Amino acid sequence: MINKNKIYLSIIIPAHNEEKRLPKTFYAIDKYLKRQKYKAEVLVVENGSKDRTVAVTEEFAKKQKYIKLIIVKTRGKGLAVKAGMLAAKGEYRFICDADLSMPIEELAKFLPPESDSDLAIGVREGKGAKRVGEPAKRHIIGRIFNLFIKLSILPGFEDTQCGFKMFKAEAAEKLFKIQKLNGIGFDIELIFLAKKAGYTIKEVPITWYFDPDSRIKLFKDSLRAIIEVGQICFSWIKGEYKL
Repeated sequence: MINKNKIYLSIIIPAHNEEKRLPKTFYAIDKYLKRQKYKAEVLVVENGSKDRTVAVTEEFAKKQKYIKLIIVKTRGKGLAVKAGMLAAKGEYRFICDADLSMPIEELAKFLPPESDSDLAIGVREGKGAKRVGEPAKRHIIGRIFNLFIKLSILPGFEDTQCGFKMFKAEAAEKLFKIQKLNGIGFDIELIFLAKKAGYTIKEVPITWYFDPDSRIKLFKDSLRAIIEVGQICFSWIKGEYKL
């Protein structure tokens, strides 16, 4: 049963130079949350922006008190998400890309009664999932990268890099405290650690819309993630993860 006096859902949005995309995302989230019966918070983790990301967030926070701003000056999506997750108060904690490329209505798929796993991963591939507007070249490169991940470190997972993931509070607090990677490979690291810790993991098929203004640099970030897979394996072998 939902306790209406406690925060049920925390939405964590890592934001680097997102002044143009955040307003639309805020409006969509606000409209959605007004229809829900639970208490929620939105944590925007500003991460080394050079535009008006901070000002835009502060403007909306004046009107919507559930919006909170966290500033992490050192660049790194993994670092930003970690700061948001550990500052969150919700029973469920949701990583959400600033462009909201997944319709906010699909957030319900990650929550009870549809899902009650320790970790629910949004996936853009497989039965029930749909990609809209993604260039064929980008899709092919992404699938090749995912094949590498499946063969090397996470067999059976169709989409480790989707920017929408839900953690139960206990799992979030444990996993993010031992997370080491600050870069693009932090998703892989968290799923790897969740699996090793014996947490329940569910893949949630979503509808995902490609954004031409994506911050992902496909070749560069894929190469960096491959290097970070090696770092995860090395850290595990050395016993650096204290599960």
